[in-house]
Amino acid sequence: MDPELEPFLALFPRADLSDPIAQRENFAKLATSVPAPDLAGVEVEDRTVPADPDVPVRVYRPRDAQGAIVWLHGGGFVMGDLETEHPWAGRLVQASGAVVISVGYRLAPEHRYPAALEDVWAVLRWAHEQASELGFDPQRLAVGGHSAGAGLAAAVSLRARDEQGPPIRFQLLNQPGLDDRQQTWSAVNFTDTPWMTRDKVTQIWGHYLGGRPATPYAAPSRADDLSGLPAAYIATAEFDPNRDEAIEYGLRMLQAGVPVELHQWAGTFHGSQALLSAEVSQRQIAEIGAVLRRALAP
Repeated sequence: MDPELEPFLALFPRADLSDPIAQRENFAKLATSVPAPDLAGVEVEDRTVPADPDVPVRVYRPRDAQGAIVWLHGGGFVMGDLETEHPWAGRLVQASGAVVISVGYRLAPEHRYPAALEDVWAVLRWAHEQASELGFDPQRLAVGGHSAGAGLAAAVSLRARDEQGPPIRFQLLNQPGLDDRQQTWSAVNFTDTPWMTRDKVTQIWGHYLGGRPATPYAAPSRADDLSGLPAAYIATAEFDPNRDEAIEYGLRMLQAGVPVELHQWAGTFHGSQALLSAEVSQRQIAEIGAVLRRALAP
């Protein structure tokens, strides 16, 4: 474990999602402890994307935007919203210079798969159609997220390829959750790692799928063909059950001819980039912004 992260371990709540309502409240409290980002020069607006039902989004528009990203919060498909993601969406827009469209997708278990994916699909199409009004080139549109949000970004990339949907230029997948089967080495062995454990991953997929069989649009690792997908950046944490499925997904995309940048962060755990005082966390956040800026450059 990175020595700067280790002192925080005792402060993290127990890795449990048996009561999603209570955990949403705890997640929101954690988010309020993160210092607000500097949004000088950034226009922030809450919008509603027409869909069935409508989808709330928060649009962050910097001056002279370098493209845009549909950004999807983490929280195991169960927690998170526009407010909890505000500290990270705000930092991403400042670091990348991109328009950031943060999505308040529906949460499980009240709204199981495919509700969240349908929300993301609606926002992706809306963003492409409204690119001129939002201030970016529709050919420079990315998708990305953290954890479950990164899994949704991978899933919507598969769907856009299969259905000839809006062109996606780039996937930014930070510690993605991609595989419900939990058969990789890290998924089997990381039973007591901080914030995310094997049991918590089991609860996540149980809430999201509701006992129904997973499809590739629910768990992208199940896709047989990864060719033709957008270029990707994948970041993983060393002590994370999701680590190996993300690395394997990146390797499979490489073998299918998709450009991929992989970064395995030594000494980190799932979500540890939120500990802003740690130098490794600062480097993680800076790198995500720099990678997106480079991917969306003219």
